[in-house]
Amino acid sequence: MTAPSRRRFVAGTITAGAAAGLAAAGVTPAQAAPQRSAGTAGATAGGGADPAADITPADPRYEDLATRGSNKRFTARPAAFRLATTTEQVVQAVGEAARSGRRVAVRSGGHCYENFVGENAVRLVVDLGQMNAVRYDEAKRAFMVEAGARLMDVYKTLYYGWGVTLPGGASATVGLGGHITGGGYGALSRRFGLAADHLYAVEVVVADRAGRARAVVATREPNDPHRELWWAHTGGGGGNFGVVTRYWFRTPGATGTDPARLLPRPPATVLSSAVLFPREGMDKAAFRRLVRNHGQWHERNSCADSPYAGLYGGLVLPGRLKENDPGQSAISFAHMDGTRPDAEKLLADYTAALTEGVPVTPYDMGITRDSWLNATVALGESQDMDKGRQKIKSAYLRRAWTDAQTDALYAHLNNTDHSYESASVSLQSYGGRVNTPHAAATATAHRDAVLNVIFMNTWQDAAGDAENIDWLRRAYRDVFATTGGVPVPGRGADGCYINYPDVDMADPAWNTSGVPWHRLYYKDNYPRLQRVKAAWDPRGVFGHELGVSPA
Repeated sequence: MTAPSRRRFVAGTITAGAAAGLAAAGVTPAQAAPQRSAGTAGATAGGGADPAADITPADPRYEDLATRGSNKRFTARPAAFRLATTTEQVVQAVGEAARSGRRVAVRSGGHCYENFVGENAVRLVVDLGQMNAVRYDEAKRAFMVEAGARLMDVYKTLYYGWGVTLPGGASATVGLGGHITGGGYGALSRRFGLAADHLYAVEVVVADRAGRARAVVATREPNDPHRELWWAHTGGGGGNFGVVTRYWFRTPGATGTDPARLLPRPPATVLSSAVLFPREGMDKAAFRRLVRNHGQWHERNSCADSPYAGLYGGLVLPGRLKENDPGQSAISFAHMDGTRPDAEKLLADYTAALTEGVPVTPYDMGITRDSWLNATVALGESQDMDKGRQKIKSAYLRRAWTDAQTDALYAHLNNTDHSYESASVSLQSYGGRVNTPHAAATATAHRDAVLNVIFMNTWQDAAGDAENIDWLRRAYRDVFATTGGVPVPGRGADGCYINYPDVDMADPAWNTSGVPWHRLYYKDNYPRLQRVKAAWDPRGVFGHELGVSPA
């Protein structure tokens, strides 16, 4: 990635706030019409559906499928891909793989940050990209979404069709299949909770001990004998228990049959802001103050009933492009529910709290107002601007970083031993309604954090793999030096986000805490996930490097 490209990335990240009103949604209500329905639940292998053909290396489509993943460090080159369009076809594929002993992996949007789909042991990849229907299911009083549907398509269909949405992530092209199984959070989560908090039912293709595959629909109903399988898919991570083919969503407590009242309604308008902090004058003390301001503001304003529950923001801290980089040292962006009568004052007060006592003159790009969907499209475009070879790490924070942690990050972001094609650390708003369920109510155990932190590095040349990965590892290790190089759940941190998987958490060279990787991702919910694994995947058909092991 060239330096200008890196700057486009930074500009896009900032303007997730400021330019939210500059992009049109790009669809018409006609495009939001309900799509085709999927296959029926409860199918068994050999149920009469036309099987999907294997796409092998001799097929011209194979190379496109092999390189479809978002992280260009990895390619998937199994013996075959299976492009499924119905649940029955997935049942057939899983049954064949289970009985033959072939390792099988599933892919929906292709956004996994580790090599769980492309690892050598995987012989069959079931690709769900063509299973993308979104419709209202009257029988279940819930919205059915197939696992291959991508977030922005889901948002547009739900919003244009019924005026509702899910509080999921920002990236437009992330597939729902893996997003929901990890919990799924985004710009509306402080107000409405995680996307998985609205999951009513899930259809999963599983294999029994004899290798027989079937599709099971599990719901959150207390008397559902399959309820534990539903629970495991509210934060237990993808690729562990079976292949998810369909989800149904209805907000807990929602009543009646009007679809427009069964999921959250986003605000009609959104206010967006962005503030740029130049490198000039941003010494260690100034950097310390800015990061502390941001963290302490979130400590004070992350209750579910806070007037700031409708605010989602981020503090993006980019690495230097080169020794004399004239770019920004930090970028603050925010989205705020624009329907509040005091929204502009709240947003201005937020910016004032972040900049208080920081001895750097920032460039305030002001406040813009736009429709919720336009703002969401703009945020998605900024998230998806640059692609390449990537490494990512995450952390939940309960409190602001200490000065020592901020100093360690400052040193790594500003040293000159690295090319910094697109290195950044982003502290993003969390908490609010996310923290109201009990930690055991869903498989998502992180219910008292106020920030989610993303350490990310993106580059283009494979020759830079070692340098770029090493930089990110060292930066992360040093920030969490007092807890063994990882965010051990405790007073300040609360583990990691499974949708940003990082195999280093299971590597004693980088995790010297003595705390196992599964505690970082699942905390006290892991033994229960192990029991679900033992019950629903007794043959061990599904798994990966950070996979749940049976009890």
